[in-house]
Amino acid sequence: MRLSRSLPDFPAAAPVRIVHLGVGNFYRAHAAWYTNQAPDAGEWGIAAFTGRRPDAAEALAPQDGLYALITKGAEGDEVEVISSVVAVHRSDEHEAYLGYLENPAVAVVSLTVTEAGYRRAADGTIDLDDATVAADVAALSADPRAAVGSAPMKLVAGLLVRRAAGAGPITIMSCDNLPDNGAAVRAVVRSAAAAVDGDLAAWIEENVDFATSMVDRITPATTDGDRALVQQRLGVEDASPVPTEPFSEWVISGTFPNGRPRWEEAGAQIVDDVEPHERRKLWLLNGSHTLLAYAGSIRGHETIDAAIADPVCRGWVELWWAEAERHLGLPQQEVEAYTEALLDRYANPRVRHLTAQIAYDGSQKLPVRTVPVVQLERAAGRVPIGGATTLAAWVLHLRGLGAPIHDATVEKAQAAATSGDLTVAVPAVLDILGLGDDAELADAVLTQAAAISD
Repeated sequence: MRLSRSLPDFPAAAPVRIVHLGVGNFYRAHAAWYTNQAPDAGEWGIAAFTGRRPDAAEALAPQDGLYALITKGAEGDEVEVISSVVAVHRSDEHEAYLGYLENPAVAVVSLTVTEAGYRRAADGTIDLDDATVAADVAALSADPRAAVGSAPMKLVAGLLVRRAAGAGPITIMSCDNLPDNGAAVRAVVRSAAAAVDGDLAAWIEENVDFATSMVDRITPATTDGDRALVQQRLGVEDASPVPTEPFSEWVISGTFPNGRPRWEEAGAQIVDDVEPHERRKLWLLNGSHTLLAYAGSIRGHETIDAAIADPVCRGWVELWWAEAERHLGLPQQEVEAYTEALLDRYANPRVRHLTAQIAYDGSQKLPVRTVPVVQLERAAGRVPIGGATTLAAWVLHLRGLGAPIHDATVEKAQAAATSGDLTVAVPAVLDILGLGDDAELADAVLTQAAAISD
């Protein structure tokens, strides 16, 4: 027997008022869970669309969007069924997506499409040289209802039909690990809109709120053991349960002109400025995760708990944290409490967060997680050994060591990393990251590359 709303004790589907692009474990353990916990959850159903692969739709559509969330605590597992997702579609079900955006009741479009999914140029606007983006611009210019292949243009397509339908204001909210993701999405969407319809940008200015959010909850990949646990605990089959850790944090800033769930009553923080929370998480958690993903996998560690148990890896993480902490502008006591909590979270053997999974899309992650701290340390006259370790590990990763490469925008960096021996490769990669012409930093990266490979 499979999870279904026809079974006893499961609620009927709430009306769709949120549309989500890029549904996966990360989103389902965070925003969908907070929506499920909100006291007005019965008014806020989520229609979700897949990203690169249709797997989530194939697994969840037959379950009416229901899935089990498995919270893996030190004392054991808790299993609960999440019912906030009420429809799951493949990414190519474009007319269904447009139909939702034409509905005035739909108030929020959220995204988890990864950093690479925004297809940004160096200045933060839409990359019109991207082949998929260029094809989308041509398609929407000819037909506002045309199917598109990129996330930014999917947003533009939705806004085109919403404007035509007179459906009113809406909020677009990124849940991806991008600094100031609300402003980042605004820049991409407005420039993408201008490339299709010059008048749409003005309509967006008056009718679209770009909310900023910061999400923090470690969410590993689902295993067959997770599926077996759900069958044992609930007596039903779940094709796609979500394992996660007990810790969760969601910080949001936005005006939400067409309403939103009462997320704050489910534990989310609604603030005027997300940036201090975001920077803390991006540098301390995501930055150290990136270090462990590359250096840890090269040293033979499959999971984060194994990597942090390695005294050498832990030492590198603590060096990185010391470098990043100097630039957070937060009370030392708060930072120390956060890093102590991170060590506990990383060491939890019940959350098997794969280093290979975290290693995805490094070409998009390092520029926001690692490079800013390295630049600040160099401006202060210091050589950041923790940061140099991450850079060295990524170069080695691009040369075929450790986790397999899974990165849609890595060609240029990989070509640089394999252009010669390390004395040639390291300066070439640093130049791509905006850290070139720094012999002292390059020497530190070479030293750390030798230490990682030792």
